[in-house]
Amino acid sequence: MQATSLRMAMMFTLASILDGGLSLGFAQNTKDLPEPPVGVATEMTRAAQQVVARRLPLMERSDFENATRGLVAQIEEKQILNPDGSVAWDTSWYDFMKADAPSTANPSLWRQGQLNAVHGLFKVTDGIWQFRGYDLAVMTFIKGKHGWIVVDPQTTPAVAAAGLKLANKHLGERPVSAIIYTHSHLDHFGGVRGIASEEDIARRGVQVIAPHGFTAEAVSENVLAGPHMDRRLVFQIGNHLPFEAEGHIGTGLGQRLATGNISFLAPTKEISPDGESLVIDGVQFEFLDAADTEAPAELVFYLPKQRAICTSEVVTRNFHNVLTPRGAKVRDTLKWSKVIDDILQKFGGQAEVSFASHHWPTWGSDNVQRMLRNQRDLYRYVHDQTLRRANHGQTMHEIAEDLAEPSFAAADFAVRDYYGTMNHNAKAVYQHYFGWWDGVPANYHPLPPEDEAKHYVDSMGGSDAVMRKAINAFEAGNYRWAATVFNDLVFADPENAKAKAWLAASYEQMGFQAESGAWRNYYLTAAMELRRDVPRHSQGASSQNLAFLPAVPTMLLFDSLAVRFDPARFHHAPVVLQFLFPDRNETVNVDITEAVAFPRQGRDPKAAVTVELTRPVLDQLAAGQATLQQLIARQDVKVLDGSDVPLKAFFMALDSFSGNFNVVTP
Repeated sequence: MQATSLRMAMMFTLASILDGGLSLGFAQNTKDLPEPPVGVATEMTRAAQQVVARRLPLMERSDFENATRGLVAQIEEKQILNPDGSVAWDTSWYDFMKADAPSTANPSLWRQGQLNAVHGLFKVTDGIWQFRGYDLAVMTFIKGKHGWIVVDPQTTPAVAAAGLKLANKHLGERPVSAIIYTHSHLDHFGGVRGIASEEDIARRGVQVIAPHGFTAEAVSENVLAGPHMDRRLVFQIGNHLPFEAEGHIGTGLGQRLATGNISFLAPTKEISPDGESLVIDGVQFEFLDAADTEAPAELVFYLPKQRAICTSEVVTRNFHNVLTPRGAKVRDTLKWSKVIDDILQKFGGQAEVSFASHHWPTWGSDNVQRMLRNQRDLYRYVHDQTLRRANHGQTMHEIAEDLAEPSFAAADFAVRDYYGTMNHNAKAVYQHYFGWWDGVPANYHPLPPEDEAKHYVDSMGGSDAVMRKAINAFEAGNYRWAATVFNDLVFADPENAKAKAWLAASYEQMGFQAESGAWRNYYLTAAMELRRDVPRHSQGASSQNLAFLPAVPTMLLFDSLAVRFDPARFHHAPVVLQFLFPDRNETVNVDITEAVAFPRQGRDPKAAVTVELTRPVLDQLAAGQATLQQLIARQDVKVLDGSDVPLKAFFMALDSFSGNFNVVTP
């Protein structure tokens, strides 16, 4: 009888769930619930920081000696300003980090932040200097026969211009003779218009050198997927966090991105996938391809005369991301390790110094080779051990929990989890081979988060019971589980202020404990957004501007328009539109169907409408600087054949992305 009643009750509950009839009990009595801590480390967090401090040789000083070695000069002004008067960089932002590590920061990450905050123009070796500590990335100056060969001109033009000015002031006035982009991430090319222009390329023959596939990858990341990445980058970089011991202390890879609009100049030469030897302004370069490692398009190079290796972002002084929190294409750790081994085998025995696009250099042949070996082994270790466990049947989450750091990481700060982590990089390796799914059928087609959360809360006894269980978990120091449960409460009932406050407190303690700067920033930004309304724009670098778009190839720009196309808003029959660009001698047709706006290069005899415009006009449209109606009225867009009705329908069907979507709440 009892079994029959139980089965009937279960059937009734299942029917209620399937019908959506959940009784979550949100009208709870919260008066007797404690208030969560805000901005302070709990006893469990303080204990966790002490464990780290005891385990690692944090007082080792060689990194501090190397980070300050060769200082030539620092920028005298406190701030670097953008053309509009906004602050691109402030040298006082991290003054608070001169103190010892507080309980609200992982002491290992605090140490890394102190090192990354060292700023100035530094001599690397004869003929090579670096501008460090004024952006996430580093800009390098190589003295050529006639001018500066500039490697990775920062994120924004104001910072790049300030670096060039500092170099010219203290090293002698020289024009920029060549620019090298080591890879396709915006902090390594976005400041280029601060040091050069199209006129310099045309009149003085300034070379802009990049790895093969650079332009397509730079556009893919910053235009096609840019709005989504920009929103999540707010979390990863921590753009809105205050500069304080309870807030922003860096990313691990560097301190933060300089602010302002990013720019772009298209490469004049892309290095062959097979590598190349080039003489650039009298300097011999040996280029090695590093595509599909840290970036889809990347290179490294060796300077034989200076006996110096530039490892770009393939080898930096941390464990890098195999899959970034902001989202990007997952990276190939097997190839990554093999490229580092190629560097080691070809140049390691010759080099006396190694410098990168982040952090400070490594001097001495033995030290260079040790760094390359440890970095190679780090990426190979996470690759091989993830696959070994996966082939035993472990899922990505089981692997990530079981995979310990390699033994050499306890003594080598250059391979620690300051940016990427062993945990999420193991999951990325799993994804690279097996995709996002762990093979468990229940996880293949789960309910959407909001629906799933409501069922969880109902199954656990309703909102009040769940809240008390989650608070107990928090008070026991089990912040990961507490965050999971509080998150279900928030997604089941977004108006539950108490649940949001406790979820924020859980994220905050997880952020305080994180050794990864990216993890810390993500957790603390999430806590900030849960506690109060904050501006959600990136407050960093943006590519949606007229300093970036003109250098984007026309077909790639039309691909970005196709991403914005909403078929439901295209109120017209299928049609082919044809665009003529006489200033570039280009023609693009767009085949608009019920589902897509498919761009093709060249003419199409089936085109129903043909329009003429220049590329700058299309750039204005794409950037939202002018409407189609305005441009037609000014004769900047001319309809040569057909009606303007389908043309207007097309542009009316293009979305604009605000980048303000919710992340930590439904």
